[in-house]
Amino acid sequence: MRAARLIKMVLLLQSRPSMTAAELARELEVSERTVTRDAQALSEAGVPVYAERGRAGGYRLIGGYRTRLTGLARGEAEALFLSGVPGALREMGLEDAASAARLKVSAALLPSVRDASRTAAQRFHLDAPNWFREPETPKVLPAVADAVWDDRTVTARYRRGEEEVVRELEPYGLVLKAGVWYLCARVARASGDGSFRVYRIDRFTAVEAGEERFARDDGFDLPAFWAERAEQFARSILRTRVVVRLSARGARGLPYAVGAPTAREALEAADAPDADGWVTVTLPVESEEVAHAQLRGLGPEVEVLAPETLRERCARDARRLAGLYGDGPDGDGPDDGGPDDGADPAGT
Repeated sequence: MRAARLIKMVLLLQSRPSMTAAELARELEVSERTVTRDAQALSEAGVPVYAERGRAGGYRLIGGYRTRLTGLARGEAEALFLSGVPGALREMGLEDAASAARLKVSAALLPSVRDASRTAAQRFHLDAPNWFREPETPKVLPAVADAVWDDRTVTARYRRGEEEVVRELEPYGLVLKAGVWYLCARVARASGDGSFRVYRIDRFTAVEAGEERFARDDGFDLPAFWAERAEQFARSILRTRVVVRLSARGARGLPYAVGAPTAREALEAADAPDADGWVTVTLPVESEEVAHAQLRGLGPEVEVLAPETLRERCARDARRLAGLYGDGPDGDGPDDGGPDDGADPAGT
């Protein structure tokens, strides 16, 4: 533990002209007294660490000292390629490896470009979770991530409906989708048919990694596999069809109600607008309940034609609204904004 900290201290001092004890303590997550002891230990070991006294003092390396400890370990190199997603690194337990890798890269760079990581971080940031959602990290995620990196089989216990199922899995890859972690794995022959499947990690109740390593299929392409399964899943849940008429304004608001891909496909397949400018489209939806909730946001800009049960639901909504508001304007007044006003639905 201390050896790793001493190496990190040398790399920090090599990448900057000088650092105060307080700055080093913050970076190393130790006390200033520990920084003083570590600097003394480095000096005794032959590393030319020089301490400058006074208000503007600090620690620095003298004589152009350069360490040869800048070679990346495999784990550090792998973590470095994920450094653009700091939240994901932290959740998988790889934050320390990525930090060490960045320091080694910084120490190997010319002084004129050593601030590249800082300037890049100030200009680009990835925030994966959806709006209005507090992400929760599954407790078993670090253990699953370790198994993925090491190609180790795992015995996973997970919830499937009202029961718990145990499977022996070969974990191939992790995917973070809208703040939710998924595991792409092959079911081991000992407990299944050897097929590739996708599991939500927050449904795992326990994960135990074995000592055995599995032989990874070199032909497995994680991005391609995920894209295919994601498309299959999206289409599999759209089991119901509804037919609706949309005003021009309703058509513009449809992507916000049912999602851009579904709206685009439906509108592209629709016939030309009728004499009133309304267009009739067929929408694939998850269920009548979901369609009712989605289309309700379009208000008078949509008319449900089929199925009849959904049309009656919307008619009951209209009658209730009329009872609440009584007689009022017929809606033909000036446009007062809405789904077509160009605003970001997230409010930004």
